[in-house]
Parts: sequence; C-alpha cells; structure tokens
Amino acid sequence: MNSNQTERKLMEMEDKRTISLRRAAELKARIVDYLEAKDNISSGFEVAAEIEANKQRIRQYYNASEADWDDWTWQLRNRIDSVDTLAKLIPLSAESREAIKEVERCYRWAVSPYYLSLMGDKEDCAIRRQALPTSAELDDDVGELDPMDEELTSPAPAITRRYPDRLIINVTNQCAMYCRHCQRRRNIGEVDRGRSRRELEQALAYIRHNEEIRDVLITGGDALMLSDSMIDWLLTELDNIPHVEIKRLGTRTPVTLPQRITPGLCDILAKHPPVYINTQFNHPREVTPAAKLACDRLVQAGVVLGNQAVLLRGINDHPFIMRKLNQELLKIRVRPYYIFHAKSVKGTAHFITSVDEGIEIMDQLRGYTSGLAVPTYIINAPHGFGKTPILPQYVVARKDDNIVLRTWEKRTLFYPNSLQK
Repeated sequence: MNSNQTERKLMEMEDKRTISLRRAAELKARIVDYLEAKDNISSGFEVAAEIEANKQRIRQYYNASEADWDDWTWQLRNRIDSVDTLAKLIPLSAESREAIKEVERCYRWAVSPYYLSLMGDKEDCAIRRQALPTSAELDDDVGELDPMDEELTSPAPAITRRYPDRLIINVTNQCAMYCRHCQRRRNIGEVDRGRSRRELEQALAYIRHNEEIRDVLITGGDALMLSDSMIDWLLTELDNIPHVEIKRLGTRTPVTLPQRITPGLCDILAKHPPVYINTQFNHPREVTPAAKLACDRLVQAGVVLGNQAVLLRGINDHPFIMRKLNQELLKIRVRPYYIFHAKSVKGTAHFITSVDEGIEIMDQLRGYTSGLAVPTYIINAPHGFGKTPILPQYVVARKDDNIVLRTWEKRTLFYPNSLQK
C-alpha cells in the first residue's frame, strides 16, 4: 500500500469514527432525562437505612427479636389489621384513619410488619397505596367482583381453566398482605382458609384425566402460604402425572414476606424441577436486600424467577418508574415477564390507567433499555378469554411488497415483506 492509499484509508477510518461518535452522542442524549430522574425514584437498596430504622421501630413496638422478625410465621401472626395499631407504627392522618375504618366494613385489609417497614412517611407513598385502604375503594361504581368469570371456568374443585394446555389450582385465599388492587378480593373473606385435601385431590384427578394439561400453576391467594409439607405433597403428586411437564407457583412473598423463602422451603423446591415462580414487584422500593436474599435462595434451588407487575395509577404509571423497576429486578435475577393492565375489579377503579398510558410505557422501554428488561404488556380479556398482548404500533403502513417500520426512535423506513418474488 503506497502513501496515498494509506492516507485515503486513514481518512475513511476517521470519517467512520466521526459518524460513530455523532451517533453515540445522539444515543447518549436520549437517556439524559432518565438519568436525571432516576435518582428521585428510590429502590429498596437506596433507602435501606430508612427501611432498617422503620424495622427497628416496629420491632421495638412488638418487643420482637431479630430472630422473630426473620420468622415468617411470626410475621403472619403479627400482621397489622387494626387502625389503632397502625397509627402507633406510622404517621397517619385523622382523615386516613377514618377512611380505613370505613373501608374495613366492606373489605378486609392486613399488612405484614416487613412490608410496613418499606413505607415512607408521605401518604402518597407507592408502598402505602398498595397496602392501606382509602375511601376511593368505596367510590367505585364500575368494577365487578369477578370480571374474569373465574367461577364459570372451573370444571373441577379448585381449578380455573382458560387455555388448552394449562390450568390453575387455587389452593388458598390467604396472602401475607391483602393488596388493595387484588383481582380476587371477593375470595379474601374474614378467615384465612386453604383448600381441603379432598378438593385438591379432586383437582389432581381432573389433571390426570386430561392428558393435554402440561403446565400447572399453583396460586391462590398465595401459593406459599401453604405449609412446606403441603407444598411438597402437591408438587410430588404433579411430578407423578406423566403429562405434566412444568409446575409454576404464584406468590408475592418475595415482595411482601421474603422471610417465607426459608432454606427448608428451597430444599423442597429443589426436589421438584422444573419449578417456575412468578412474583409481583410493582415499584423499585420493593427491591430490597431482604427481597434479594429470598430471590438468591430460590435461584440457588434451581427455581426460574419472573415478575408480573400490575400497572397501577399513582404507583408505577410512569415510563421511568417502570424502567427502573425492571432494571432493579434484573440485578436480583428476576426476569420482567408481564405488565398487567389492572383488571376492573370492584373497589379498584382508582388504580386503573388508560391503555394508551400502558402503550406509552412500553414505547419508552423498547430500545431505551435491554430487551431483558422489557416485559409483555397484557390485557386479561374479560370473562375469562385469556391474555392479550398489547404493543406499540411498529408496522405503520404497507406499500407494494414492503412494510413501513417505525423504530424505537420513531424513525420510519421501508423493509421487504418477503425476499421471495
């Protein structure tokens, strides 16, 4: 290569580097707004000292040891379900006290000491809004008790079936905390009640006699409110059905009661692969060191973890909150799986966003963060007709044998529909 060729080659390389640097500057500019905002969206790790101080105050009230706090049965026994007790543990306005007293005449509430420790002092705190009743629950004149018609999709006791190859076993009405946006609040009742052994045996018999069922979701309520021995028995029974390929557990305990994820429970789960757990983190503040420990134990037991967030007004209905949530989840090895559009359940209308808001959030995830941090936005079709994915419109037109694509940056370009003539 002579000197002229060398010089020309260097100029070409410099031009490519200039183009690359200009493009890198464009990409950096697209994330500046998020970088400025995310420091005001605290994760549980970032407010760990505040949460620890809350924990110590709650422990002192109960005269509880560290061992008590780490015992999930102690947490359950000491769930807060009294306004008077609550007011001794967190700042609570007179208006909020009266609202809770009014709502509890219609709807049960309870919150674990652990989840209470995550709450900030402000009454619009995203943790408070998920756990504590407000008067808005009584103003809902559009919601239904059972918008999914689960009672019409139950071909056997404890079974809900909406799809050809999979079904749900509802094993209990109990949860560590009764979320204010709960889709099954009609089942909560005044007493925590698990399904009887006879009902569960009937559910298992239905699965045995329907060989197309390859995937079983154990939920409730919360599947991990069952005892270790009952979980072991149920998973063993499912393992012994040849056509059941995977077991799934629906639980919010990594979020609301991470103490439930004990070494003993994990030893049981490790015996029954493959086990998948989908949980429900809705806000970055819920991603705490305690939640990470619970998830670490599950991962080490061979459990595959996913997250099914619910899109909730005033809690996570902003692209930056959802982006940070999903990024924080990946750091503790939980894969964002779904964002559910909130169901129209009686008493929850104040949480429901527009579908357009959900689409905008998805538009601000794709391309702006790793694909691992981009779940699927889902509307659960009313009357039990199943999950429907909702996406921003990326195919915006068709012309001849081309489609017009819109990229994540809102650039449009032609793309061949097929390479075949």
